[in-house]
Amino acid sequence: MTLATKPVVLCLSGHDPSGGAGIQADIETIVSHQCHAASVITALTDQDTRDVKQMLPQPASAIISQARTILEDLPVKAIKIGLIGHVETAKAIHTILSEYSTLPVILDPVLAAGGGAVLSNDTLIETVVELLLPRTTILTPNSIEARQLANLDDLQLSGSKLLELGCEYVLITGAHEQSDAVSNQLFYKGKCIETYTWDRLPYNYHGSGCTLASSIAALIAHGLEVETCLLEAQEYTWNSLNSGYQPGKGQHIPNRLFWMQDNA
Repeated sequence: MTLATKPVVLCLSGHDPSGGAGIQADIETIVSHQCHAASVITALTDQDTRDVKQMLPQPASAIISQARTILEDLPVKAIKIGLIGHVETAKAIHTILSEYSTLPVILDPVLAAGGGAVLSNDTLIETVVELLLPRTTILTPNSIEARQLANLDDLQLSGSKLLELGCEYVLITGAHEQSDAVSNQLFYKGKCIETYTWDRLPYNYHGSGCTLASSIAALIAHGLEVETCLLEAQEYTWNSLNSGYQPGKGQHIPNRLFWMQDNA
């Protein structure tokens, strides 16, 4: 593969100054998959490895303009969406997805920070459900987010409901559930078609959802089959978490460049 043929992934995500999540997580992950990362910042944040202190959404007009500029120039193969944070941002993203409706969309619905800070409200959730889920190829909520988006308590029913709301695939991650192992459930064509089980790791991690969604997007950009992408992305994410580290006073951060150490 030459540099000129690297698949391009466009990320619309927030900026995390701690480097654990958000756009930096996206870029590290996408580069690890030998893709080129293009980025549009949806929101600036004041946060550390413990929690988000403040969120500063960027102007919707700027988001639309930047995304259009990139999409008109680069041969984008997939779009990854992370932190949205504001209704007008969701509407701006919908505008872009409507203009480039053939591109696969991987949406990580960041409704709260790993430390617990709320990054959404009912109006934003309703807007995401109405405008973005019908444009989503693969949705990657954790179990809490899945229940919020579907407005249901039962996780199986939530997965099926999210398909009804327009997503083609839904991968619900289970790290927030009270279970010995982590079970991630894949929903497609109205039902759960696969359950993936992973050893539960001992720490809380900052940026795991970003890592998973970006990994899926990069693999999709390479043209792999969806179910292959989902399995390989989970494996990459688990390995990143398993080799993670604690740079600050809060959560651990995935080591998304673990493969460089293995080859050193």
